[in-house]
Amino acid sequence: TVTLNREKNLAVAEVMDNGTGIDAADRERIFQPNFTTKSSGMGLGLAMVLRIVEAAGGTVTFTTEVGVGTTFVLKLPLR
Repeated sequence: TVTLNREKNLAVAEVMDNGTGIDAADRERIFQPNFTTKSSGMGLGLAMVLRIVEAAGGTVTFTTEVGVGTTFVLKLPLR
């Protein structure tokens, strides 16, 4: 599920899934380049998202629950 909102001077995008969630041991590493829990892929997606959003003056955060899913929240300044 993707939700778009505005909070004062910020554009906010929430991306929520109902997947397996992120294990506690992996949570600190998910934004590191080349980190992946999958058998294929390069592990660059979240690292690129974080760098692009931060370069634009925004933030990326997430909440997760194993067995329930994960929600990423991207906040970008409106100019």
